Amino acid sequence: MVHMRNLDPGASPLDYYGAELRRRREATGMNQVQLGSCIFVTGSLVGQIETAKKVPTRDFSERVDAALGTDGMFSRLVGLVLRSQLPHWFQAYAEMEAKAAYISTYQAQLVYGLLQTESYARALLGVDRPDQVDELVAARLERQRILEREQPPVLWVVLDEGVLHREVGSREVMRAQLAHLLSFHDRPWVQVQVLPFSGGQHTGMLGSFTLLRSDDDPDLFYTEGYDAGHMTANPQVIRERSVGYARLQAMALSPEDSAALMSRVMEERYGHGSAVA
Repeated sequence: MVHMRNLDPGASPLDYYGAELRRRREATGMNQVQLGSCIFVTGSLVGQIETAKKVPTRDFSERVDAALGTDGMFSRLVGLVLRSQLPHWFQAYAEMEAKAAYISTYQAQLVYGLLQTESYARALLGVDRPDQVDELVAARLERQRILEREQPPVLWVVLDEGVLHREVGSREVMRAQLAHLLSFHDRPWVQVQVLPFSGGQHTGMLGSFTLLRSDDDPDLFYTEGYDAGHMTANPQVIRERSVGYARLQAMALSPEDSAALMSRVMEERYGHGSAVA
């Protein structure tokens, strides 16, 4: 059993979640083991979440709401908890991304976060933060929920061809990731283009960037470095990068040809019978 400690509910969304979970559980007369049994987890996990030592998942929160009759409270709260696990310098961007009606992004090295599989994200995030990989992956998957809305944002992604060839995790991880990208081909609000090696020099060679367009907020340009993000609404920057993005789209393969290239790489490089390149 986890040693109970008093939490300051105002310290963080995670502390507030833990304090409320403990209060609501005790109000029903259940102990941690009994609640855990109801939602198919250990009492130890319940205790770790109540003491803010572990971050809850959305599935855990939905089960708790059902077990405690809390009318979706924890399911609503978990989104705030998971967003708080993102790096502080990234949280402002994530907030604006969630509000965007149109997202256009060029990615030079990695699959864009909204289109990453769990295993791909886990391999990436585990490189520098292996002790927090579960929390970071959960936060990334929470970001992706905007694509499941009734009115999701329009998402246009241009990937450098090198993204397809850089093996992240394993061949199996990459095969699943490319299959996941291909699964968006029939969604009209998600378009994926590949910028081929044959395109030579281009306007995106300085690095990845994203443009956000919202119904209620100014357009935004975002780029990031190793430990910081830069976001601006400067009209001149937006104008220049919008033109640059249009050029990247024009240089990239069509969505249909991009899908064909992804399928070919998936089979030839990451297929079950392929040789390691």
